[in-house]
Amino acid sequence: MEFNRRYWITLSVFGVIALVLLWGEHKVHILGALPWLILLICPLMHIFMHGGHGTHQHAQQKDDDRE
Repeated sequence: MEFNRRYWITLSVFGVIALVLLWGEHKVHILGALPWLILLICPLMHIFMHGGHGTHQHAQQKDDDRE
């Protein structure tokens, strides 16, 4: 049990070190791509957030009720 906890702590420390070094070296590239990433998020959010609507047959149901 103690080995498992030490493993995750060590892995976390190395992960934080890697992120700090990557941020220092590639900050300009990441911030330069940020506007494009925001534009990419828009259609992805639209696709995934509208997944619960089904097949959009509710407009056809309204037409059937009028007849």
